[in-house]
Amino acid sequence: MNNDNFTRRNFIRTSVALAGSAAILSAQSPNDTVRVAFIGVGNRGSYLLKNMLKVPGIKVVAICDIDPEALKKAVDEATAAGNTPDPYTEYRKMLDRKDIDAVVIATPVDLHKEMSVAALEVGKNVYQEKPLGLNPEQSRMLVNAAKNAKGIFQVGFQLRHDPNRAASMKFVHEGGIGDVLFLQGYRHTGDLPRQTLWYFDRTRSGDNILEQACHIIDLMVWAAGTHPLRAFGSGGINLYHDIPPGRTTMDNYTVIYEFPKNVRFVFSHIYFDPPAFSGIKERVFGSKAAVDLATATVTELDKESSARKLEVPDADQDSTYLSLASFIDNARGHKRPLNNAESARISSLTSILGRKSIYERRVVDWSEVDV
Repeated sequence: MNNDNFTRRNFIRTSVALAGSAAILSAQSPNDTVRVAFIGVGNRGSYLLKNMLKVPGIKVVAICDIDPEALKKAVDEATAAGNTPDPYTEYRKMLDRKDIDAVVIATPVDLHKEMSVAALEVGKNVYQEKPLGLNPEQSRMLVNAAKNAKGIFQVGFQLRHDPNRAASMKFVHEGGIGDVLFLQGYRHTGDLPRQTLWYFDRTRSGDNILEQACHIIDLMVWAAGTHPLRAFGSGGINLYHDIPPGRTTMDNYTVIYEFPKNVRFVFSHIYFDPPAFSGIKERVFGSKAAVDLATATVTELDKESSARKLEVPDADQDSTYLSLASFIDNARGHKRPLNNAESARISSLTSILGRKSIYERRVVDWSEVDV
């Protein structure tokens, strides 16, 4: 593991660069237009397209999807925004085009490695949705491909670009809460959309701890500044047996991660949470204070009524938009992304570590997944 990815100096340097990204993008001339293509415009991909169309200095020139309805809808939306994208159902044929600078990939997890490697090999800049890979081997292959690529490679851990979470993390890394002592996260919601069947096939999605929970896990790895040492978890299907038919993904689980310096991260994830009952939480506890990452609210230890909101630049900006805007800026300047291949590998492996522990009902050490 390259520990330089997690140093405070690197974090502060990257944060400063991100703060100026909007101004940099606005200053681009028409000759600096980045020509973008999309592979996958389903639920997530269509949202990425919607936000990419708002980024200054881009032109969507091609869109690929095997679903005719999703493809037509995406092409129509891009056309309405002043673009003239060509439709494709064969992504390799699309990648043969020389006039594509950047590719956004938002397909099921089992296709990430194949498509991203193909795009990197022909010199494209690549924005791949999270997680990095389905397993440790795919994750390592993607890191290697990114290292040898002409273009830059950015992974869709967009919460790193969320204004509240970025401000909270800056505060944590600058010592605002003292020493990091404990991490807590939970994602308690209703079930995933039943019409998207690959969500419920763990051979395609990697199960919910990888495909869904990786966002919160990524934030906690970022807060801790390193990977966990080991994990122990338990989970299964308690309510939605064979719903939808053939389901193999869990509907509930809990994992305890142990990090260096005796820091623990407790994470729980359930899909039968009543509306407005629990929700989603991301909290970091320190020796001086605790911070709620999603709201950028700090509460001091042993002081009543001490909660205060951190100063949050660009508080009204959408994290997905900011992540994509950063990607375009990184592609123009060939700059290392905040959510780069190696940081994404560590966060994805942390999810895989917890998954392995749950499946095998035992404590699993980091060395067992770090290939």
